[in-house]
Amino acid sequence: MPQSESKPVVDRAEHISASQFKATCLERMDDIARTGRDVVVTKRGRPVVRVSAATQYAESPWGFLRGTIVRQGDIVSADEAQWATSETDQLRRNSRR
Repeated sequence: MPQSESKPVVDRAEHISASQFKATCLERMDDIARTGRDVVVTKRGRPVVRVSAATQYAESPWGFLRGTIVRQGDIVSADEAQWATSETDQLRRNSRR
């Protein structure tokens, strides 16, 4: 069974040696965070790790509306007295005819 040849992957990330990365690590991290461009660290010319900017996550959906909701009283029980005088009541309109 012949082995299929894989196509080379074009990697636009900057490649630097491990010793270079070690010497300029803090500066590189600032650059990566600012630009968002990845850096591939190599050992003896072979890629070892990819360093990329951390993803900013949105705040948790739990509690983000805290303090913005206003309670208006009982919204479940029917207010029959108001319904009887409502101009938009379909039953009231039909009874006039």
